[in-house]
Amino acid sequence: MGFVDYVTQNLGSRKKKKRKPNQKVEIKVKMDCDGCERKVKNAVSSIKGVKSVEVDRKQSKVTAVGYAEPNKVLKKVQSTGKRAEFWPYVPYNLVAYPYVAQAYDKKAPAGYVKNAAQAFPLAQAPDERLTVMFSDENPNACSVM
Repeated sequence: MGFVDYVTQNLGSRKKKKRKPNQKVEIKVKMDCDGCERKVKNAVSSIKGVKSVEVDRKQSKVTAVGYAEPNKVLKKVQSTGKRAEFWPYVPYNLVAYPYVAQAYDKKAPAGYVKNAAQAFPLAQAPDERLTVMFSDENPNACSVM
């Protein structure tokens, strides 16, 4: 490495800021009318780093895509006077036991359940061991079946 290479690499270059990753922030906000929807959309779109804002009034959901911090987006929505929280729901088909006590929510939009700790059956349970013993997915299963 020569002197010219050293100067161009170390002295000639400026520090580059690391860019935050592009992320999707989903927030649950109760909106009643077009005015509420417009107020929330304008507040979120004014945040530096937000590229697009989608508002779904039927599901009470606001989705912001961009480089903004999730907490910053939440605070901005709350500053409009609306009660807001991060989107607490996941799609129904991604959950193993959707009707566990904490997951099933009557207020959830269609096709969604609350994101709660799931009650998985214990692998040591005798009935679970018997069903796994004759399973096609178990490589050590009984070959008689």
